[in-house]
Amino acid sequence: TFVNETAGGWQQMLFATPVAITANTMYVASYHTATGGASWYGGYFRDHDGWRNGSLYAPGDAAAGGNGVYAYGPPGTFPNRSYAGGNFWVDLLFTTTR
Repeated sequence: TFVNETAGGWQQMLFATPVAITANTMYVASYHTATGGASWYGGYFRDHDGWRNGSLYAPGDAAAGGNGVYAYGPPGTFPNRSYAGGNFWVDLLFTTTR
């Protein structure tokens, strides 16, 4: 739960322990709000043929079968809907270990 939100609305949440991931596996980064809004960019994933930043890759809308996913419903509802290739601006803080 966020408090003292900035005027721009940007927040950062850190997990208590890191989440291990597996190479070449698709993951979904999302959030849930029952009362707030979301910053949305329609067509972002449709207009880009994927997006890469270092070892992270977000596929374009067609390749993913719907990127920029969201969900309505109670907390814990898995985001499985997409609209117009939209990006909801949920970013990752990502580090690698070797």
